[in-house]
Amino acid sequence: MKQKMNGKNRITQTEVARRANVSQAMVSYVLNDTATVSMPVETRQRILQAMDELGYVPNRAARSLRTNKTYTIAAIIPDITNPFYPAFGRGIQDVAEQQDYDLIMYNTDGIAEKERKSLLSVQQGWVDGVITVLFHLTAKDLIPLLETGLPVVRLEPSPKKIGTYPLDNLYVDNITAAQTVVSYLISQGHTQIGVIAAQSGPGQFRVQGYQQALAKHNLPLKQALIRYGDFSEEGGYEGMQALLSLSPRPTAIFAVNDLIAIGAVTAIQEAGFQIPTDIAVVGFDDIPTAKSLHPPLTTVTQYQERLGRRAAEMLFERLNGSVPEIGRCEEMPHGLIKRKSA
Repeated sequence: MKQKMNGKNRITQTEVARRANVSQAMVSYVLNDTATVSMPVETRQRILQAMDELGYVPNRAARSLRTNKTYTIAAIIPDITNPFYPAFGRGIQDVAEQQDYDLIMYNTDGIAEKERKSLLSVQQGWVDGVITVLFHLTAKDLIPLLETGLPVVRLEPSPKKIGTYPLDNLYVDNITAAQTVVSYLISQGHTQIGVIAAQSGPGQFRVQGYQQALAKHNLPLKQALIRYGDFSEEGGYEGMQALLSLSPRPTAIFAVNDLIAIGAVTAIQEAGFQIPTDIAVVGFDDIPTAKSLHPPLTTVTQYQERLGRRAAEMLFERLNGSVPEIGRCEEMPHGLIKRKSA
């Protein structure tokens, strides 16, 4: 009797074997890509052709029971509506699909309690590995996962020390990247540079880069020029309004992400100022909207899709046992994208 799924007949491995005139075990070897089994190329191709002709769909649940794997990985991210993360997630998914894995996403809104709930969910055995972007929890909070053998890759805003656990870390040097973009503003003749930041996640490191750039060029640090909000257009709009009320007002703005920069641009233009003639603006992330702003936004790219791909590659390297037990810390590149806003 054929298996049933959604009221329709489901093709079995036995039927594929009958069509290909091979044993069911041979079909299973092909499905599981068993490299230790010697099989003529013609036989493998005949089996694959039979699967295609019959419309065979592998039963992942049965496969999981045989292998004790879920063939699913998770990504825990702060904000699915932030355009930075879809490209990051796409990079992860591309690698997952190559490995015949599914991807599930957890959105935490950058809230500590949601981060904890997401970690608890993945710890309950629904996935084989997890990629995390955590604003509040630390390596200590990941130890329970690591002790169960669940591989974890973290996207971090700064380099991390390698500990005794096999925790892999991937990072872009946010301090250096911020220092680069602020130094670029200074090279354009700006000395009164405001910053609109968020205190969570990478925001604090980008503010450090801002401060280091000022110090490097012997410019005074003025606390009034630093405004904090969140990683949103609203945060950028409100922070920019506060900066516009200063006398003298800043002649340039460093927004610690592009959403903040978009909000700042709106506030500047509503106030009747021209960009970059009156006020230059730079952002961070190079989201798709950045190049279509008026004027196009000067910003820092983190090559998000490449970042996601490398995070997933590190995870599968860990899953496949092809790396040492000790954790890794790997830096990824960034780049300054010069456009007309500064």
